[in-house]
Amino acid sequence: MSGPAPVDRPVRPLFDAATIARRVDELAAAIAASLPAEVTLVGLLKGAFVFTADLVRSLDRAGMRPQVEFLQVSSYGLGTESSGTVKVIGEMPGSIGGRPVLLVDDIQDTGRTLLFTRDLLLRHGAARVWTCALLDKPARRVVDIQPDFVGFEIPDLFVVGYGIDWAERYRHLPWIGAVEG
Repeated sequence: MSGPAPVDRPVRPLFDAATIARRVDELAAAIAASLPAEVTLVGLLKGAFVFTADLVRSLDRAGMRPQVEFLQVSSYGLGTESSGTVKVIGEMPGSIGGRPVLLVDDIQDTGRTLLFTRDLLLRHGAARVWTCALLDKPARRVVDIQPDFVGFEIPDLFVVGYGIDWAERYRHLPWIGAVEG
């Protein structure tokens, strides 16, 4: 399905908003039981912005007080396949030096983005980095990394919604679905 920018294609629902909300609360409980209460959460833009916002509020309800930072990286462009190259767009978060960090991403498929950004945060002084991915596609993994916390495991589908896009479209959907066609 790689190619030009998307035309309207049907999107088959995979996870509705209520299911996502329940799973985010479950993740927050597991994270709160495993990590220090004072952690810096680094959300990867743009795809994880909705997940990061919901997770931060849920972590608060679970008793944590995370600082919040964002880092923008890109590996997809307009296609549906990773380019294989991860690049940082903009500045590194300033408040990670010497701190425990929870790195939050939308989807883990090849694993390149998670590995690259985890190692980048460590090189920039993070005391330790745990990783959290809303979606995990282990069938696509090409590097040896597994997220510490996973929302949902999915097959090799191209998904959109809940902040996840295809060429900047579909982010607005309150649920996650698979692009068909």
